[in-house]
Amino acid sequence: MAKGRFTKSLYIFLRELEQNNERAWWEENKQRYINTIREPALEFIEGFGPRLSKISPHFVADPRTVGGSLMRPYRDVRFSKDKTPYKTNVGIQFRHVMGKDVHAPGFYLHLEPRSSYAGVGIWRPNAATARQVRQAIHDDPAAWRRAAKGKAFADVWETEREEETMLKRVPNELDPDHPHADDLRLRSFVASARLSQADVTSEGFDANLAAMYRRASAYTRFVCEAIGAPF
Repeated sequence: MAKGRFTKSLYIFLRELEQNNERAWWEENKQRYINTIREPALEFIEGFGPRLSKISPHFVADPRTVGGSLMRPYRDVRFSKDKTPYKTNVGIQFRHVMGKDVHAPGFYLHLEPRSSYAGVGIWRPNAATARQVRQAIHDDPAAWRRAAKGKAFADVWETEREEETMLKRVPNELDPDHPHADDLRLRSFVASARLSQADVTSEGFDANLAAMYRRASAYTRFVCEAIGAPF
């Protein structure tokens, strides 16, 4: 296996885990998880650091096993009806240096059979942070339009606007007739781009992913500056 490369073995493992999501199977296959997923992912993260720093010096590629960019494989089932113990995807977040959790601005990579994608922005921030981003959109619609709807961005990225996850109406303190009224109802300010298994396992995936993230620079900058985070 090439250093820092994802291979089809990652997807094979995740598909098998999907069919055998239980502790006994996991314990029997844990070393396989380490060899085919965790170690290549940590190597990828470490190697991606210099590419990330060219986009912005304020995001971190942290290759630590625990507490770094690679998300843990264990599900939090405390408040979920689904009690399966393990995630059937691989999550990597290159988080802003000011962030402490997944709700910080970041660049994201999600690897899952039939559902791999890259992501950018800020996911489910707290209410005060979300208000800051909405206010920035409200106050400078031209900058938001350039960042979130410009050709360089829109050719690669699709902003997520699922009605069930949005506010029912524009907040009272903002203009309901604003040109981007729907964006003022967002709870998350994120965009995604689909990735195929062939994309992820290609030799130049790290360079291609960095190029995708660069095309989201204006979007990520807007979100960061709206909440007082440097870009």
